[in-house]
Amino acid sequence: MGPRVRFAPSPTGYFHVGSARSALFNWFVARHAPDGTFILRIEDTDESRDREEWVQGIVDAMAWLGLDVDQGPSRQSDNAPAHALALEQLRDAGYLYYCDCSAEALAIRKGANKTPGYDGFCRHRGLDQGPSTALRFMTPHEGRTIVHDLIRGDVEFANDTFEDFVVARSSGAVLYALANVVDDRDDAITHVIRGEEHLSNAPKQMMLWEALNVASGTVLALPAYAHLPLLVNEQRKKLSKRRDPVATESYRDEGYLASAFVNYLALLGWSPRGDEEIVPLTTMIEQFRLEDVSHSPAFFDTKKLHHMSGEYIRALSLEEFIDACGPWVRPGDGAWSPTDRVPPWSSDEFDADLFARVAPLVHERVATLGEVPAMVGFFFVTTLSYNETDFDKSIGNDPLGQALLAVALERLTDTPWEAPALHDAILELGLAMGLNLRKAQAPIRCAVTGSLVGPPLFESLVLLGRERSLARLHDALERASA
Repeated sequence: MGPRVRFAPSPTGYFHVGSARSALFNWFVARHAPDGTFILRIEDTDESRDREEWVQGIVDAMAWLGLDVDQGPSRQSDNAPAHALALEQLRDAGYLYYCDCSAEALAIRKGANKTPGYDGFCRHRGLDQGPSTALRFMTPHEGRTIVHDLIRGDVEFANDTFEDFVVARSSGAVLYALANVVDDRDDAITHVIRGEEHLSNAPKQMMLWEALNVASGTVLALPAYAHLPLLVNEQRKKLSKRRDPVATESYRDEGYLASAFVNYLALLGWSPRGDEEIVPLTTMIEQFRLEDVSHSPAFFDTKKLHHMSGEYIRALSLEEFIDACGPWVRPGDGAWSPTDRVPPWSSDEFDADLFARVAPLVHERVATLGEVPAMVGFFFVTTLSYNETDFDKSIGNDPLGQALLAVALERLTDTPWEAPALHDAILELGLAMGLNLRKAQAPIRCAVTGSLVGPPLFESLVLLGRERSLARLHDALERASA
């Protein structure tokens, strides 16, 4: 049997980039083998925090990344009967005991005895099930548990450092540690691949696994463990939802190409052979091995991701680029349609044929698809919006800029409306006023596009047309004198 791996997120928020990396590395392991299996299991047993929209968010984000699953998505809550059976088997075999210690009583004893964690008070009291009794697992006090980690090597834990942890509440609801083990056994998981924050959970799960081997009479081999390195920000601190951009969905909505995002995620703790960082997906699948993953923290560098996305966009053919831009430039064409991604022009204003002619001007100049609307918007809007800072700098507070616009209105009326002729005319205008070409272009660019940044000016003027271009020069002069 080939490797059977699972990605088991909890639907408690946006799809964290660390979760996306974990899903990808699991997927790599499954796809590296001809008979590997990739399972998606939603761990939805935390009713107070789980939300159905987060479940859909996980499914949608994984689909965007191209991480197809072989089994699932299943729900951990659907396996409740198996959890209850495992609980009964462990209890009957003497691995569990009832505990009625309240949080208040435990706090008092902790203060008196200075004992970290649960102090085992109910371990030998022989309590029966009651309305306020939880079930605790009786951890061994002797020896050590060794996690054979494919990334970190052997990691040892002294058993006496683990408290008798709760596996089921007084309501009978089974908690994560046991539910996770039961699900992994039922799914015949061979490799548990997850973030390093779960390393401390591994000994407990190993104890439960071995106990279930005895209690159930079904002996199953432990899965191989691999705990992926921590993702850190520029300050080398763990990525935080509060201060760092960690939602995978936001990168999708900003127009990062999924292929670029997957390539970048793959480099967070692992690298393919050779010096190239932009690597075909098939090569990454072929070369990926868990043993080659580093255990050192990986820097989630958004600047590097942005650069890589630009490389991927430039590698698209023009036809592919135009098609990829669709959801960002065609009103109502978005597959997920967030309200902040609606282009600032209407369906009536948008001209698909014009965009096809405009696209070559911006193809080489954007790093995300989300940057395209701001670059091309002046072609489609009926009423131009100005960047106020750019307008004041180049026209509003610059008498020379206003003078240049006035002369340009006259000169460009008869200039052949072709890029070389427009270039020569504006160059000549600038030289006559003591301005180089870059400075001569600035007020014209701002008047026509609304900004000092954008696609090449002369080609843009040609596509916009003489009538609209001259009308905008006139409007900008009127605005400056108002």
